[in-house]
Amino acid sequence: MKRVKYYYDKKSLSYKKIENSWKKNIINSFIFLSASAFFASILIILFFNFFDSPKEKMLFREIDNMTLQYELMNQKLNQVSDVLDNIQDRDDNIYRVIFEAEPIPKTIRKAGIGGVNRYEQLEGYNNSELIILTSKKLDQISKQLYIQSKSFDEVIEMAKKKSDMLASIPAIQPIANKELKRIASGFGRRIDPFYKKTKFHYGVDFSAPKGTPIYATGDGKIKKTKKSRRGFGNTVIIDHGYGYESLYAHMQKFIVKKGQKIKRGDLIGYVGNSGKSTAPHLHYEVHKDGKKINPAYYFHNDLSAEEYDRMLELATQENQSFD
Repeated sequence: MKRVKYYYDKKSLSYKKIENSWKKNIINSFIFLSASAFFASILIILFFNFFDSPKEKMLFREIDNMTLQYELMNQKLNQVSDVLDNIQDRDDNIYRVIFEAEPIPKTIRKAGIGGVNRYEQLEGYNNSELIILTSKKLDQISKQLYIQSKSFDEVIEMAKKKSDMLASIPAIQPIANKELKRIASGFGRRIDPFYKKTKFHYGVDFSAPKGTPIYATGDGKIKKTKKSRRGFGNTVIIDHGYGYESLYAHMQKFIVKKGQKIKRGDLIGYVGNSGKSTAPHLHYEVHKDGKKINPAYYFHNDLSAEEYDRMLELATQENQSFD
């Protein structure tokens, strides 16, 4: 039963029944609904600010899990990078040294990836810094692995040709010198026998009687032969490939011709005293990539360790050269 309300009328000094008009009822209803909607909005806002929905909780767990995965991936990429650095170091300082190949410059190995901003689409997120860092590491390692793969391809090719290369290196003495008594002057500053001044001597002089056989010190092809009464006199130059050349000077005569293929130990001529020379001897040089280097460092194929040490000692003595 609906409750009836009354009010006290001071004029009539009696209680009268309260009767609301339909307009007032509508206004009261509107006020009530507005207040209810306002408080409901407040409650909803407070709820969503302080309480997560099940879907949001699931999304937050996925984000946390993804962040953890990226952090673990970063750790693994750091480990991979360390292993790759070790492989690159061995490649440059062991494998390429064995085959006398130039190391790959660090500017190439560590070069970045240029062009436009490759990671622009990854910006603007809460974990953008972590995601971009991981992506950069992955791209860098991928590039380094590609370069290392190409390097190993090159090393494999060099290994296949190793036997040819080892046979081509000028690695024996050019005349018979088992007793190590033929080395007269070595590589370095020596007294010029004509001008009596110190000059750099770019080869090794082997003293020997005229007609002593001269042998090719490695496989190769005759690059040049020259007959002359000046300078080096009668000369032969052999191109061994792989950047190596050997020069034989002051010969009595040579028995090879330009373009002829020869093997290590083949007879190419005889000791003489031609050109600018003070006595019968062989002036012998080794060139690597156009640079004259100490031939004594290559006399290892026909000598024991003790003989090699003794030969180096003789070759470094400061004395007067023969040419």
